[in-house]
Amino acid sequence: QLQLVESGGGLVQAGASLRLSCTASIGTFGSHTIGWFRQAPGKERAFVTAITRNGANIYTFYADSVKGRFTISRENAGNTVYLEMNSLRSEDTAVYYCAASAGFCTATSCRDRRIYKGWGQGTQVTVSS
Repeated sequence: QLQLVESGGGLVQAGASLRLSCTASIGTFGSHTIGWFRQAPGKERAFVTAITRNGANIYTFYADSVKGRFTISRENAGNTVYLEMNSLRSEDTAVYYCAASAGFCTATSCRDRRIYKGWGQGTQVTVSS
């Protein structure tokens, strides 16, 4: 089973950028879907973005709140997924988690945290206004 590790969080000012990384500490991503979720204090863990593959086609999905500001990508070797976050806002403050799901997911199922396993320990992102 995949075990994932997140890194790259930190404290930044509003409008700044950060890049988070999600790396497999055990196993390889292969054809797994990788998703990013975040959890702010007192709130449920929420979908941010996911990258999934169906044959040769790669699909990405985003929460409306981050669309146009965040970009998910996967390195060619396939064992690291990045989350590039631009124009950060105070409401982006949260612990960010990555997780894996076997195989392909749709625009709907990718948003369901129940399909994911191998959650990382999370990385804190704090955006000061």
